[in-house]
Amino acid sequence: MTAPFVEIADGHRLFVRDWGQGAPVLLLAGWAMDSGIWAQTMLGLNARGLRTIAYDRRGHGHSSDPGTVDFDALADDLDAVITQLGLSDLTVVAHSCAVGEVLRYISRHGAERIGRIVLVGAQGPCLVAGPGNDQGRPREAIEALMEQLADNLPAWLEANIEPFAPGASKHTLDGLVDMVLGGSRRILIDLQRAIVETDLRPEATALRVPVTLIHGDRDVSAPLESTGKRFAALIPEAELLVYEDIAHGVMVTHAAKLARDIARIAIRQAAAAA
Repeated sequence: MTAPFVEIADGHRLFVRDWGQGAPVLLLAGWAMDSGIWAQTMLGLNARGLRTIAYDRRGHGHSSDPGTVDFDALADDLDAVITQLGLSDLTVVAHSCAVGEVLRYISRHGAERIGRIVLVGAQGPCLVAGPGNDQGRPREAIEALMEQLADNLPAWLEANIEPFAPGASKHTLDGLVDMVLGGSRRILIDLQRAIVETDLRPEATALRVPVTLIHGDRDVSAPLESTGKRFAALIPEAELLVYEDIAHGVMVTHAAKLARDIARIAIRQAAAAA
């Protein structure tokens, strides 16, 4: 049994859920979500003999709020969790913007402890339109989003939470809204800025770890054509699994299916490596 908190820089702490025994799977939540979003998926992985770990990102859930965030800091936080829990031959599951965390972790700390990566609804690889990136979003649209998140986050959530997890109950959607509103507004705004401003293409191309992408074809937060398929083309030997008629919040709407596929990937690739 491990302590419920991991120490990071400047006296701050991250709240960690660490369940079960077996080969470790570490799950990283998407923007504004905390470790609680993985509950059903974690239980499904536990039932297949895997140890599951998830933590609240800085400024989220039960973790403390340093008031600053960027992908370098998040990569160092991930390193603190991996090191202090003594994890190795690790399956990392990264949802949405968390692709930036794991790619930056490998850039800064290496991939020796990571056996494989599963990217779920990966956000990126380069979101701002510009020369050589005609699939990005116009700068004006990004600035309008940033303004709305800062000035009227509840209204933005009201318009966007149902497309995140279509078909989920009102109780579930209300819980997701509460999860977002419970986070540090400073961290949420600055993390969204990091997401849209960071070009992950060089780090994706440099990956030499087995990668599987899982992406719903109904994902409006990270449309398959401009995100998941682009990552699949950039990452050497990446595997792409397309979930038909499934949206961004797959761990909310289809947790059992997701757990089955993550377990299959983790067990298959660990056996191949042995």
